[in-house]
Amino acid sequence: MSLITDTHNRRADTDAPLIPILAERWSPRGYDATAVVDEAALTTVLEAARWSPSASNVQPARFIVARRGSKSFATIHGGLMGFNQAWADSASVLIANVAELPVDAETKLVTESPWTRYDVGQAVAHLSIQAQHEGLHTHQLGGFDGVALSEAFGLAANQVIVTITTLGVLGDASTLSPALLEREIAPRTRKPLTELLLVND
Repeated sequence: MSLITDTHNRRADTDAPLIPILAERWSPRGYDATAVVDEAALTTVLEAARWSPSASNVQPARFIVARRGSKSFATIHGGLMGFNQAWADSASVLIANVAELPVDAETKLVTESPWTRYDVGQAVAHLSIQAQHEGLHTHQLGGFDGVALSEAFGLAANQVIVTITTLGVLGDASTLSPALLEREIAPRTRKPLTELLLVND
């Protein structure tokens, strides 16, 4: 079986039946560096994020959407740290996922809500599943220079980049470096469900 076939069929071996979109979702690094995401599909993916749940319907998620070849894409890619830079430039789109934190009405100080970043995570999860439905793939990144990117995009004091999402079309994994290829084709694993349930009364 070829590497490209392996990476195009990474369905999770779940202990309970899941809907196909959930079972088939995974986080690749080997994207097609020539693929362009259809604008209608990209809008649909972002619309899924818009309709995610949020506490009190505050909707704190904001997004910096950067298509490959744009100045914004180069800026986000330049702000990535470590080995992420070695492969993320092959994605069709880089999305900076931003949390808009509450501002106290009286003091005008930025405050932390326990739900703000959680709700951004929900928005990104919806985005990721819709992307899978559209035949696209996503990968979440935490290795980036948030301060530098915030300055580059002129974000407000209450706007914080939580994660970066790569979005694109699967490519030939054999183009990855040996270290990245090893990660790309490694067996998918998860902790057993029993380990996750603190109480299951």
